[in-house]
Amino acid sequence: MRHARRRVVRRVTRLAAVGGLLLGGAMVTNAVASEPATPSIGVPFTAPPATGEGTDLVSRLGNSRTAGSWVDKAGRPVVAVTDDKAAAEVKRAGAQAKMVEHSMSDLKSAAATLRSAPRVSGTSWALDYKSNQVVVRGDSTVSSSDWSRMTEVAEGIGSFVRMERSEGTFTTRVNGAQPILSTAGRCSAGFNVTDGKSDFILTAGHCGPDGSVWFADDRGRDQVGTSLKGSFPGDDYSLVKYDGGRAGKGADVVVVGDGKGVRITGVADAEVGQKIFRSGSTSGLREGEVTALNATVNYPEGTVTGLIETNVCAEPGDSGGPMFADGVALGVTSGGSGDCTAGGTTFFQPVTKALTELGVKLIVAKPSGGTGAAPAPSASQGAASPGSSAPITGTDVSTLLSRLTDPRNVGPGMLVIGGSLVALVATRWIRAEQDRKAYRQHYSATWG
Repeated sequence: MRHARRRVVRRVTRLAAVGGLLLGGAMVTNAVASEPATPSIGVPFTAPPATGEGTDLVSRLGNSRTAGSWVDKAGRPVVAVTDDKAAAEVKRAGAQAKMVEHSMSDLKSAAATLRSAPRVSGTSWALDYKSNQVVVRGDSTVSSSDWSRMTEVAEGIGSFVRMERSEGTFTTRVNGAQPILSTAGRCSAGFNVTDGKSDFILTAGHCGPDGSVWFADDRGRDQVGTSLKGSFPGDDYSLVKYDGGRAGKGADVVVVGDGKGVRITGVADAEVGQKIFRSGSTSGLREGEVTALNATVNYPEGTVTGLIETNVCAEPGDSGGPMFADGVALGVTSGGSGDCTAGGTTFFQPVTKALTELGVKLIVAKPSGGTGAAPAPSASQGAASPGSSAPITGTDVSTLLSRLTDPRNVGPGMLVIGGSLVALVATRWIRAEQDRKAYRQHYSATWG
């Protein structure tokens, strides 16, 4: 009876091992078939970069002969000009010229007049180069009397000031999401920067005053760093100094979700019409377009000037998150109106000004001969959520285990195959040992 039970156990074990081999092979085949050939972030990151040629022409021709520049849908520069001679110079430079009535000096003078008027919270204005106008917006919190007063100021400036009411409210985007949290609020990390001695996170100034301590968890156990050198209102930027002084490996990567990231290769000024991407810890990765520059927003906390206006959406918690195009850093999220369901307007602090004022440099990837938008498929979020550029960690034990046990990967199938082979070999070895033992016992009993 004992031998019969042993035979049954051995047969069941062998059948299980063979079944495991078949199952593991099927899992590996399925994983390989479903695995993409090369990890990538997708088409949005192949947007053509702005050339900067239009901005150079505006600077060379002057504010009295031009009224800004933008890039068209094909990525070609367009320059607004006020006279035929300027138009001819633009065309000779290989750009397109658009004749307009009002110069950059007129637009800036109008913005200065609006700024000198009594401040009304919930309003904003920006220079719309394409329409050759200054666009004034008022959100739902602006009263009828305040809006009428601003309309009178606009009419006194001229017909090129356009008044628009907008839904929602202009607010700083500070509540409701990780990855960096403090008693001052919740924000998204932006870009990693350095002064040559220490590394910092560049984020929004309204996220917290100097001295704010930031954590990567809501229990206050995983401390990230401390805020310093912030500017808000007026501007909207600040630095968070890493506790260890260093950003660590992967400091040139901004996380965009799903374990993916974009390597940052440089910094530039945004251009009107430029296709951009924003990542934030609440709403993740979103795309849009730069609609205006030199925007002024009257938040409830104060007025911020010199912002980039876009039609990309954002939500509370996205504050401080990075805005970029083709691997080039452009801005950090300041605030706006609307959400990612209904859409809205979002404003960004230009990175170039923040770096200059703070005396730091962007941590960028080393040139590799690519476009600068190469993905970092190995990037894991670690303690950071989408929108942050916290250190990208290497493959530790927990990461390796999670990959091996992920049914979408080859790892689980290989584990099943390996275990089945071990079981099959073990049963064969045990049977051989038992046969040899039985033979020795039989030989000893019968030898004479």
